[in-house]
Amino acid sequence: MNIIIVGDGKVGYTLADRLSHEGHDVTIIDKNKMALRKASETLDVLCIMGSGANLRTLVEAGAETTDIIIAATTNDEMNLVCCLAAKQLGTKYSIARIRDPEYTESLTLLQDKLNIDQVVNPERTAALEISRLMRFPFAMNVESFSHGRVEMVEFRVDIEDNLCHIPLYQLHNKYPHVQFSAVLRGNDSIIPDGSFELTPGDRVYVTGERISVTAFFRQLGKDTQRVKNAMLIGGGHTAYYLSKIMAGMGTRLKIIEIDEERCRELSGSIDNGVVISGDGTDREILQSENLREFDALICLTDKDESNLITGLYGKREGMRKVIVKVNRLDIAEVEESLNLESVINPKVSAAESIMRIVDALNQSTGSVMDKVYAMQGGRVEAYEFVARENLPFLNTPLSGLPIKKGVLVSLIIRNRQVIIPFGSDHLEAGDRVILTARAGTIKVLEDAFKKH
Repeated sequence: MNIIIVGDGKVGYTLADRLSHEGHDVTIIDKNKMALRKASETLDVLCIMGSGANLRTLVEAGAETTDIIIAATTNDEMNLVCCLAAKQLGTKYSIARIRDPEYTESLTLLQDKLNIDQVVNPERTAALEISRLMRFPFAMNVESFSHGRVEMVEFRVDIEDNLCHIPLYQLHNKYPHVQFSAVLRGNDSIIPDGSFELTPGDRVYVTGERISVTAFFRQLGKDTQRVKNAMLIGGGHTAYYLSKIMAGMGTRLKIIEIDEERCRELSGSIDNGVVISGDGTDREILQSENLREFDALICLTDKDESNLITGLYGKREGMRKVIVKVNRLDIAEVEESLNLESVINPKVSAAESIMRIVDALNQSTGSVMDKVYAMQGGRVEAYEFVARENLPFLNTPLSGLPIKKGVLVSLIIRNRQVIIPFGSDHLEAGDRVILTARAGTIKVLEDAFKKH
């Protein structure tokens, strides 16, 4: 497909890299000469210097015959105008990155009037991710599928969990309502089969219906008590969205924000907590605000280093849950070395959300990808598909299908029933299917099966 990306920041560059590697014809528009030079030297893309809101620039980029425009600058208004202008010129599909709550609250009207097909909000997505982590304080990551019915939870295996050195097929007999979907052991990413045995320290992804996953962790004796109160450091858009979500969960918040004007804005818009003016990265302020009395510490400033240091301090103080936001894309190794387990990256989340949209638009008629979730630093992915009619492998037992090595059919959702699949189970038209596989190996559902 022909794709225009407006904005060559971290999100735009990441998208251009991935989309060009997938064989799409990508054009980047940006005013920053240095950013474009980097993209031109390192990526197989066309770079145009200029404004994505300028019709001449869009015409030069080929907007009249473009399949998708992705407006991913840091300016919401610019992204809206880019999409509107490109659609007027003939671009088939538009995706806008929108962050401001004022726009988010009138999103349906905006999309209708400006003819914008999809909106991606990194901060709101990050807030949703944080709210899921609040349900399982021990978890490293939590992702939902099938409109929230299914959850995939990453946790570290401890010797007292009584999961170690037992073949997975035996664990499936003991825990029949969850699936052990992927394992990270050291630097090795593993899609396990029935003979695989867990060892202490393994990072495991468990998938199942939301209620079943909670019951599984209760059986293990894990902490499944919800977070009742949390301290937030930084009062940006993510904190605002999180306050709205957490109000519905009954969680009280204390937000510490260094900007006094922003404090006043937040104080008038949240009703489930208090806003304190101060430097939340200052240990004396954290102590004076009784950090240890809170169940969770969530670091959301715009400075990665401050968030990481404050998160480490929270861990040292014995916080039940510590969540840290980072913006850099190359910081994964630092996170692991610091042993900060719950780290979120809104920019990566935004890029992943946009990639899912593009992949769905590029699907064959056989299957539709609803979601792809990157795990283990992007080495493994979980995919959610809807199986359509006339696929050759429908209504055949899984044991009789040539499923590729390294691909696991984790779950089947049929008529709102969640099925942990075994060899005798089969796929039907309309099923939602969750697969786990090495990154980049699955584009359509048919990719899970060997060609005859």
